Amino acid sequence: MARPRSAGFDEQRDQILAAAARVFALRGYTAATMQQVAAASGVSKATLYHYVRDKHELLAQITRGHVARLEALQAEVAALDLPAAEHLRLLIQRFMHVYARAEHEHRVLTEDVKFLADAERGQVVAAQRRVVASFAASVSALRPDLAPLQLTTPLAMLLFGMINWTFTWMKAGGALDHDSLAPVVADLFFGGLAGVKAPPAR
Repeated sequence: MARPRSAGFDEQRDQILAAAARVFALRGYTAATMQQVAAASGVSKATLYHYVRDKHELLAQITRGHVARLEALQAEVAALDLPAAEHLRLLIQRFMHVYARAEHEHRVLTEDVKFLADAERGQVVAAQRRVVASFAASVSALRPDLAPLQLTTPLAMLLFGMINWTFTWMKAGGALDHDSLAPVVADLFFGGLAGVKAPPAR
């Protein structure tokens, strides 16, 4: 019979995953060790193995958890049933807000997902594609004429290009943070969206 979980099991696991994401992001997944993760988590190595089997499982849980939070965020915004423009603006704002508080998880997702086993990587990539598809649907709601031209997904990817890589250049304590940059991103995207025309036929 499996040993029941303690009342604080989930909270301790989340702290371990956050510490592991920080270690992986700063040291690189391949160079990071379980001892370093244990030290960053403030637990013994033996306690760490009570929560995860190995470093690979840490990576899988970090990446799956991050994309799951993004999908949940999209569902929350969709449930508000907002007008199309307001919906997309709120999505941008919410994603930027999450990225500000999950910098390490996002870096691990973008840089280390290649180290997952094929099946695990497939699950994470499928979730990422669902996130992109949701943004593409939001673009299509604003410009339905672009959907037959297969432009909504590329436009969604261009939008992610603006918000996904902020962790590579935005400095803590600088003139901008994620929350203040979010409306700038939205204004830039919406201002250009109105002028998008079909590209010439190849």
